[in-house]
Amino acid sequence: MHRAGPDGAARPHAINESAFNDVIKEASMVDPGDTTFAGRYGPWALVAGASDGVGAGFARALAERGLNVVLLARRQQVLDEVASGIGADTGVDTRTVAVDLCGPDAMASIAKATDGLQVGMVVYCAGADPNYEPFLANPVEVPLALVQRNCVVPMQVCHHFAAAMAGRGRGGIVLLSSAAGLGGTPNMVAYGASKAFDMVMAEALWSELRSQGVDVLSLVLGATDTPALRRLLVRRGVISDPDAPIPGLATPGQVVTEGLDNLSNGPTWFAGEQVRAAERRLRSMTRSDAVKAMVQAASGGIMSRRPDQEAGR
Repeated sequence: MHRAGPDGAARPHAINESAFNDVIKEASMVDPGDTTFAGRYGPWALVAGASDGVGAGFARALAERGLNVVLLARRQQVLDEVASGIGADTGVDTRTVAVDLCGPDAMASIAKATDGLQVGMVVYCAGADPNYEPFLANPVEVPLALVQRNCVVPMQVCHHFAAAMAGRGRGGIVLLSSAAGLGGTPNMVAYGASKAFDMVMAEALWSELRSQGVDVLSLVLGATDTPALRRLLVRRGVISDPDAPIPGLATPGQVVTEGLDNLSNGPTWFAGEQVRAAERRLRSMTRSDAVKAMVQAASGGIMSRRPDQEAGR
């Protein structure tokens, strides 16, 4: 492209070489005709809460489908071990980012760590409640930290990465929610509210981004046999062995499989037949009756069991 100089002769426009190279690099990563999973959602995935449980399961499953993976969590050593195993088994590239998602600078750390990567898939798994205590049992800073991790940071993450996905016309976002977000119950004031927030945010993002080629899914979990839940149940005296499977609960592998199988079936997917049946039941009630039913169910749920009750199951 040229423009006229003072003497009327054509002069070439100045080109920002760095910006031009970035555009060429970005374009080279995209094959519009690639309909594989990696072509649709790659080349990089970001998984928050990837050190164990459902998050680690998602990181491995995405790698097995050909995506490079950025793993986020607090514990650097555990993250490195998970990433090393994934890389050795699948051959994909991995990056680990040790970040406290409750901190005010979490998004800045994530943005810096992923600078230059084309992230086509975001899975936000972080968010378990390590306490399960009454609202007034802790200083208000405790639930506020949970809200930061479960609401503020996932919103920042979605805003940061979804713009580029929409621009490319492809990508995917999975936000993990919980059946606790379907109604208020004791000991889950901030947690249940935060998971309702995640559910509605994912559903609204689905409504805005699906026409731009981005799949968004609210993946709603019931009680799932994760290391985090086992640690909590050990502290509460419900179980004694943190390494033993908990009978009757969904496994991380089952949750991950259902999530990926239904990635394009948004806006919402309830993982596990028990959770789907419970949601159908609650939907048939008035809001007040549904909350009362959830409170009653919580009083007899796994979190309320005594060790002798668990041993007899």
